[in-house]
Amino acid sequence: MVVATANNAFLNLPELPKSKLFGTDGIRGQAGHLLTAPLALAVGFWAGQIYKEQSGVGAIAIGQDSRNSSDMLAMSLTAGLTAAGLEVWNLGLCPTPCVAYLTANTEAIGGIMISASHNPPEDNGIKLFTAKGTKIGKAEASAIEAGVRGNRDIFLSDVNWGQHYPRQGLVQQYTTALEESLPRDRPLAGLKIVLDLAWGASVKVAPTLFQSLGAEVIAIHESPNGDRINVDCGSTNLHSLQKTVCETQADLGFAFDGDADRVLAVDSQGRIVDGDYILYFWGKLLKNKAKLPNNLLIATVMANLGFERAWEDIGGRLIRTAVGDQHVQAQMWETGAMLGGEQSGHVICHHYSCSGDGVQTALHLACLTRQLGLSLWEMRDESFETYPQLLKNVRVADAEKRCAWAECDPLQSAIAQAEQAMGDQGRVLVRASGTEPVIRVMVEASQLETAHHWSNYLVDQVQEHLA
Repeated sequence: MVVATANNAFLNLPELPKSKLFGTDGIRGQAGHLLTAPLALAVGFWAGQIYKEQSGVGAIAIGQDSRNSSDMLAMSLTAGLTAAGLEVWNLGLCPTPCVAYLTANTEAIGGIMISASHNPPEDNGIKLFTAKGTKIGKAEASAIEAGVRGNRDIFLSDVNWGQHYPRQGLVQQYTTALEESLPRDRPLAGLKIVLDLAWGASVKVAPTLFQSLGAEVIAIHESPNGDRINVDCGSTNLHSLQKTVCETQADLGFAFDGDADRVLAVDSQGRIVDGDYILYFWGKLLKNKAKLPNNLLIATVMANLGFERAWEDIGGRLIRTAVGDQHVQAQMWETGAMLGGEQSGHVICHHYSCSGDGVQTALHLACLTRQLGLSLWEMRDESFETYPQLLKNVRVADAEKRCAWAECDPLQSAIAQAEQAMGDQGRVLVRASGTEPVIRVMVEASQLETAHHWSNYLVDQVQEHLA
């Protein structure tokens, strides 16, 4: 019998940060620094122990985006998982929601996606999914981290090594499910749609799906490129999408992030249609069809006040959560809500999926324009006016200061001052990002000038006392 810890079973790990490895969306950081082959191997091994404790021996589905470091991390995770005695299915390049779907709808006992989502090319990440296709909880993440840090022992006897199998063909099951969730007979016929694929995972599925459903597709940033993923494109930079939609006189356009779990749209005039608008449109349709229990939507603290008040004006209810699709998901399960999401474009519809899915959301929004007989421009025009909302990121390299921002008395006084001045005509949200080394400062007000004033003031306070 062997006692195994992360440090004596395989390779010595580099020094790990004192802060938690797992953030709001798994483990994320710069490849080659935090995200190394030894770390991924250890995460794979200890995740394998948790999966076995919960479900016994079985298969883990691994997908990845197009980053240059994704192959390295996939092989390292595979080594750890097979060392733990589990089978590994390599899905290859595919969207994060594909991993979630296949984990929930095959005999796999878990899933892992290698991606840093919307982050720049030099970053990468590891997202872990349960057998139900949902992200693992805090207890599982803590147990894995304890093993990785060498604070957890496991007794091994009669080890049976797992095997690795290429299973890229399984991705077709996911695309078939997306197609079957939509009306039949080419529901997108007659639409000219621009797709910004961000050099990422959506290139594998999105263009073919939209074309098979009848759309004329113009794809930009349309091939896998690990050096350029998310660079000046995709859901974090809509300029090229807006330009292409207007120049080609397209009906609408969609921009995905690197792993295609989120999407933003633009109408024919290049105006942005974010997650708040998408929730409003989709929620209104489901409400009118009596398919939205209690007329309830789940959004986050980032949701615009204009959206919230417009939704309430038509008889809807809105519950806000902390930022992060896992918080939205948890509130949906708790309340029985069928639709929820984030302003950033993560949208979850339990009628069709257990996770946020950018490609699915884009397909349904495009179909919705056809069902209503309205252009996306008309839908946006007839919905609601947003409050001016400014979001700024302030880089704070010191992780301890970043995590303890709420204990900074001068900053708290400044926040209170801004909130008191704006009253019910504005909001302030300051938080540490769970995916990047920044403090995010959001100010929303009924007047743009007011939002600018307090945004600049609070950013100055963060820079003075934390940066």
